Amino acid sequence: MTDLKSTYMGLSLKNPIIVGANPMVTKLDNLKKFEDAGAAAVVYKTLFEEQIHLESIKLQSELTEYDERGAEMVNIHPHLEHAGPAEHLFNITKAKEALEIPLIASLNCVYQETWLEYAVELAKTGVDGLELNFFATPKDLQTDSATIEDKRASILKEIKKIVQIPVSVKLSSFYTNPLNMVGKLSEAGADAFVLFNRLFEPEIDITTQSHVAKLELSAEGDYKMSLRYIGMLYDNINASLCANSGIYEGADVIKLLLAGADTVQVVSTIYKHKPVQITKMLNDISSWMEKNNYASVNEFRGKLARVNTKDPFVYKRAQYIDLILRSEDLLKGTTV
Repeated sequence: MTDLKSTYMGLSLKNPIIVGANPMVTKLDNLKKFEDAGAAAVVYKTLFEEQIHLESIKLQSELTEYDERGAEMVNIHPHLEHAGPAEHLFNITKAKEALEIPLIASLNCVYQETWLEYAVELAKTGVDGLELNFFATPKDLQTDSATIEDKRASILKEIKKIVQIPVSVKLSSFYTNPLNMVGKLSEAGADAFVLFNRLFEPEIDITTQSHVAKLELSAEGDYKMSLRYIGMLYDNINASLCANSGIYEGADVIKLLLAGADTVQVVSTIYKHKPVQITKMLNDISSWMEKNNYASVNEFRGKLARVNTKDPFVYKRAQYIDLILRSEDLLKGTTV
């Protein structure tokens, strides 16, 4: 019998597979399907700053709709369905009540005041942890990278002072030195890191000559950037490491565990293969462990991390150079 138990941001999980933040989790039926399929935890759909302000604007509009009406109509009340992010907070509370596995909230804001206010509000819902989705598009050419990074660290440090639940940080790979950024945030108190965030990218429709927004799933194999940095970070920071993006099969999870990941987050594979894919992935991990005589994931986690590998250059440039220099040998038999 294999032991898949894992620890993430201080939470004890029955296995390393977490369902990442996505719109599917807003339905209680889906949450139960994820849980029944074997998911160890779920990250609830992200609460965005734009969502907070949009709903506040709608509320203000409705509250002032009757300002100029006669006194005989003061008993008429506007509909309050847009009362800030109240609906999101209500739904996440219900989700927490419905699940036996841990539920993690997700937050993406712009201004520090909003980060702090809604970190507290989300913590009040009873969630087991909070994931800070640290991504905002730079607005100008003048703001340097140090300013952006220091601001992120400051926000995290303040949030850690005011919430009692563990806090993870979901980062993009678009930092000059992601390792240094992780180090800064680790010192600021991060309990875990999710590497890496799959970002929305703009697209243009050349027929209508307009911008369009499309939901695109991650591709199989997109986890390789996560594998590289997790392999370098393993045993170098105190925080947990969670891999994200392009994780479709049990074999992908095994690779990331070997590199040093504590957990993984999956979304696209569920969209493509339904929640039952979680069960298949867990079965594949267990079968591989039995075949290789591993009783628990802790026995092989980090086995191929940089700190444990005999080749000190495996995660560095040298491997790439070697691959390029041998490209003709690798392509023998291939026709163009």
